[in-house]
Amino acid sequence: MFGPPGAGKGTQAELIEKKFGAVHISTGDILREAVANGTEIGKLAKSYMDRGELVPDEVVIDIAIAKLQEIGDSGFLLDGFPRTVAQAEALDKALSASGIPLDTVISLNVPEEEIVRRLSGRRVCTECGAIYHIDSIPDGTLNCLLCGGKLIQRADDNPESIRNRLRVYDEQTSPVLDYYRGRGILVEINAVGTVEEVFCRLMEALCSDKA
Repeated sequence: MFGPPGAGKGTQAELIEKKFGAVHISTGDILREAVANGTEIGKLAKSYMDRGELVPDEVVIDIAIAKLQEIGDSGFLLDGFPRTVAQAEALDKALSASGIPLDTVISLNVPEEEIVRRLSGRRVCTECGAIYHIDSIPDGTLNCLLCGGKLIQRADDNPESIRNRLRVYDEQTSPVLDYYRGRGILVEINAVGTVEEVFCRLMEALCSDKA
């Protein structure tokens, strides 16, 4: 699943996971898991992370493939992987060797101005981590409705930083999306609207794609 920051990727991934029983696999999560478990690949990844360097494609690929082999026949939903065409090609090769098909690649599309509106209006509780949007909380609310903690705006949730993150996302993912578009398995979804509306579009597109 692809989508820029603020597209609702995590929310939609959770709904798909619940509906189909597929395992939601986030690259960040599996990297942290491998490091925490002290696996050989995890130790290698940690050596790069400790130096503040990006974990190389081949290491990310090995960790992702190892995780896919663990889940068996449950089905999977990849989030944050592959990030490069090299990773996409390596994933195809590994899945082909394992007899596991990659059915569909989903891209959640949201206009830049809507992303800026969503993220610049986000507020986070400093105590419990709950996330709010200024459109959905009473005017003047400065404290978390769950625990009373202070609500703040993250440093990178300002319009300039958001636009820069969107540029980086587009530069990094466009070649990967083109790769899957060329394979005929890319499904692009209009992700503007309520969570329920977007999920309905997703289900319609997936069912139509498999018809």
